[in-house]
Amino acid sequence: MIMTKRTAKRFLREGQLDTEAFATPDAKVRRIHVNHGSWSPMGANEDRDQSYVKTIKPKSDGQAALISAIDEKNLVLALGPAGTGKTYLAIAKAVEALEAGQVGRIVLSRPAVDAGESIGYLPGDMEDKLAPYLRPLYDALTDRLSMKRVKALMQEGLIEIAPVGFMRGRTLNNAFVVIDEAQNCTYTQLKMLLTRLGWNSTMVVTGDPQQSDLLPGLSGLADVADKFEAVETIKVVRLADRDIVRHPLVAQMLGVL
Repeated sequence: MIMTKRTAKRFLREGQLDTEAFATPDAKVRRIHVNHGSWSPMGANEDRDQSYVKTIKPKSDGQAALISAIDEKNLVLALGPAGTGKTYLAIAKAVEALEAGQVGRIVLSRPAVDAGESIGYLPGDMEDKLAPYLRPLYDALTDRLSMKRVKALMQEGLIEIAPVGFMRGRTLNNAFVVIDEAQNCTYTQLKMLLTRLGWNSTMVVTGDPQQSDLLPGLSGLADVADKFEAVETIKVVRLADRDIVRHPLVAQMLGVL
């Protein structure tokens, strides 16, 4: 077997080469070990498929409800605590829709609101200063696609990542739109974002109303979700602590904090 460049890097990093990991006929699915002496959601001796396998699978009933809602509705609000997979599932479904030709582009947006830190001191132009805010979206994208592919799709305009302030006045047709960290949007901002939805488009709004970085009473996510509960063509999915797929301590911490 000829060792590829990626295989060689993994061999140098981990000190071992698992030849069976590369024997699968599907080049997009490889097995990687996750047991490094710490907690694993798959169990002590289990392996998991690498994150960019073609089809994602829900890890909880709440995630299954979210995936089903995205498939059935054009506008979905996903509310829940940290670690429930809201952003990841939304972006994974966006990538799936783009690759299947169901939409012509992906538009990802999140508010540029800091969590107590100032970015004015950071070097670079406006795009450089906004990069830390948009980093979680890049991370989720590169988990489903390679960094090289993400950059190529962005250069072609098929993937666009922009802060909320750049969305005003636009009509997003034939697009899969993900609004992340919506708890940091005011009611007016959310109204502006939600009305960007165009023909043949799907919009997923994610956020945790309990973790807003805005001053008390300014976040509009909870109010918007409550009003949309009565709209049959819009789905509001509320995830809970039992849907958290990060370390079990995350659920325990959120239960007491």
